Amino acid sequence: MHGTKHHLQKDFFLYNASKARSKTYINMREISERFRLPPSEYVIIPSTYEPHQEGEFILRVFSEKRSLSEEVENMIEADRPSKKKKGKPIIFVSDRANSNKELTTDEDAGKDGEKTHVDEKKRSSAKAREKSEEETQFRNIFRQIAGDDMEINAEELRNVLNNVVKKHKDLKTEGFELESCRSMIALMDTDGSGKINFDEFRHLWDKIKSWQKIFKHYDADHSGTINSYEMRNAVKDAGFRLNNQLYDIITMRYADKNMNIDFDSFICCFVRLDAMFRAFHAFDKDGDGIIKLNVLEWLQLTMYA
Repeated sequence: MHGTKHHLQKDFFLYNASKARSKTYINMREISERFRLPPSEYVIIPSTYEPHQEGEFILRVFSEKRSLSEEVENMIEADRPSKKKKGKPIIFVSDRANSNKELTTDEDAGKDGEKTHVDEKKRSSAKAREKSEEETQFRNIFRQIAGDDMEINAEELRNVLNNVVKKHKDLKTEGFELESCRSMIALMDTDGSGKINFDEFRHLWDKIKSWQKIFKHYDADHSGTINSYEMRNAVKDAGFRLNNQLYDIITMRYADKNMNIDFDSFICCFVRLDAMFRAFHAFDKDGDGIIKLNVLEWLQLTMYA
């Protein structure tokens, strides 16, 4: 159970007896009790006096002897794609310090037979994609907006994404804001041109689709928003592990006054997380979790991300 952030189901309480509880169940603002418990993992469950009411609580723990404590889930990390093949890297603007990044192209094999095999595999994979309805739809929309150079900027990206998203009737959203699309361009831009090509766009859309599934899973009432608690679980499902301080920052930055996060803010948050983690790993060459940046590197990283 350590580290889980999901709601405990009814079965948990049926098969796990209470180890300690308040002696009297009364309607008071403050309850104090003294317990003696063996070392273990415990779930502390506060409740309101009347059922089906919302409330806030603060928990204070006093110990007779000196004790050391630390916040649970203080590990900050993100799942990284497994490196099954060595490849010729595509350099991201935010990854200037390192070339071994997520998007790679297969490097030329030493033997003609091996190269042919790789090329045939590429062709078959590309043909399978092009046959899909979504691929055709994307290419047509992308070509209409991008023009002859087949590259799009942030405003054009917004048009492409909103044209596609509005076809998803089961997703309640007003579309993407321009600032979100600028962040996406910064994430996927490989040459610092401020534009992305079709392949980069396809890779971006694959990410958005995976994040969209997570959003729809937690948006059970189809309101087009999720609350800040659900956002914590969504971040974890997307492969990011953060601490409480960072979760609070996400809520302050992306939630509205009711502590709800809409789809555009949700995607914008994940784009930023993905970019920042990848940039950090780029500079963390020895993998010790510590990086050193000069002022130019810092400004390049923060201003364009």
